[in-house]
Amino acid sequence: MLVHVVLFWLRDDLSTEEQAQFVKGLKSLQDIAAAEAVFVGTPAATPKRPVIDNSYDYCLTVILRDMPAHDTYQADPLHQSFLNSFRSFWKAVKIYDAD
Repeated sequence: MLVHVVLFWLRDDLSTEEQAQFVKGLKSLQDIAAAEAVFVGTPAATPKRPVIDNSYDYCLTVILRDMPAHDTYQADPLHQSFLNSFRSFWKAVKIYDAD
């Protein structure tokens, strides 16, 4: 199993409508066949501690069977469409992959 976690920091000047479009785009990734599960969330209201980074706006977590499934996910037209449509919406992105 491979866990693909993507944290997004959105541009400050996005409208409410643009943010809604972005979330809809994230959720569209659930339709990629290589993904066993897809979760979209925002920072949880956990108590502040020095080890917690809740500075991001959205978190995408994708569960994949293995590295070939990851590679298939990355190349999928839905994923490519998401990147092409929304990459201008974020000011930073960070990816953490774990086996």
